Amino acid sequence: MLRIRYFAAAKAALGVGEENREAAGLTIGEFLAERAAEAPDAPGAAAVLARCSFILNRAATTDRATRLTDGDALDVLPPFAGG
Repeated sequence: MLRIRYFAAAKAALGVGEENREAAGLTIGEFLAERAAEAPDAPGAAAVLARCSFILNRAATTDRATRLTDGDALDVLPPFAGG
């Protein structure tokens, strides 16, 4: 089981802030593509998720080819702006 937390625009696009899902063996990119396809606005969710970076098990990454394993924790972070 994978624990995923979505922040800001990713949370809004998917309609959920946190969830537990089976995703072992998938890459981050594969998982997010499947997750976006389930969203009410699939094209909009895919566009938001395409711009995200990640924290996987407390390590920052942008590598969508990283394979997920059982017990992983993934934070999905869209670009932030502020001042």
